[in-house]
Amino acid sequence: MAGQGLLLHVATLLTGLLECLGFAGVLFGWPSLVFVFKNEDYFKDLCGQDAGPIGNATGQADCKAQDERFSLIFTLGSFMNNFMTFPSGYIFDRFKTTVARLIAIFFYTTATLIIAFTSAGSAVLLFLAMPMLTIGGILFLITNLQIGNLFGQHRSTIITLYNGAFDSSSAVFLIIKLLYEKGISLRASFIFLSVCSTWHVARTFLLMPRGHIPYPLPPNYSYGLCSGNGTTKEEKETAEHENRELQSKEVLSAKEGGTISSVNLERGTEP
Repeated sequence: MAGQGLLLHVATLLTGLLECLGFAGVLFGWPSLVFVFKNEDYFKDLCGQDAGPIGNATGQADCKAQDERFSLIFTLGSFMNNFMTFPSGYIFDRFKTTVARLIAIFFYTTATLIIAFTSAGSAVLLFLAMPMLTIGGILFLITNLQIGNLFGQHRSTIITLYNGAFDSSSAVFLIIKLLYEKGISLRASFIFLSVCSTWHVARTFLLMPRGHIPYPLPPNYSYGLCSGNGTTKEEKETAEHENRELQSKEVLSAKEGGTISSVNLERGTEP
């Protein structure tokens, strides 16, 4: 049983690391994605509102208004990444892991589908998609940070590892850019990211607790594959154990009180 628990902990750790590395902080790779959007003529109409075609080394127009629009989308996404940290933490504390992760999956999947099916004519939807992508990513990170509690004295190391993976996930958009240059469409890449949500759902129910992973970790703690009831079952067992201990103490106190009273009566004194 101990070996099975260790395997479960390691599987949770590695899949959580992959989740943070591949999905949580992809927003920070935005410049690579802008290259693809420009090739797909997103906000191309704004170039006509600029100073006009200005000759440069490539012979292309200098479209400042288009660049400002992309910068505005990134600024909004970055703002939501920081602003939603507190609400995401409250959701995680109040509704626990399963609900928080399902919300994250909903936001993330919706965002990737929006990006997949947008075009130059509906580019304004990026203002909706990127903040949703950010909210889903920060919830993924927050729900995964608790995994450090499974590893005792290595808890801080695991937490910093997850934070590093969150920042490193900016490489995902770079990979999408490289695939685009090789002929893989933007739609195909984001549909693939959307399909990965099935993996997020499976991980939520099989490798994560329904509630919170406690710290310090109680003995015989089980979750996910090892327990159908997860943290709720553990909390019930702990409460029942405490109640049994309390009842035992009360019984012992009553017995001690009865013994003292009997001794006093035999001696002819009052208790």
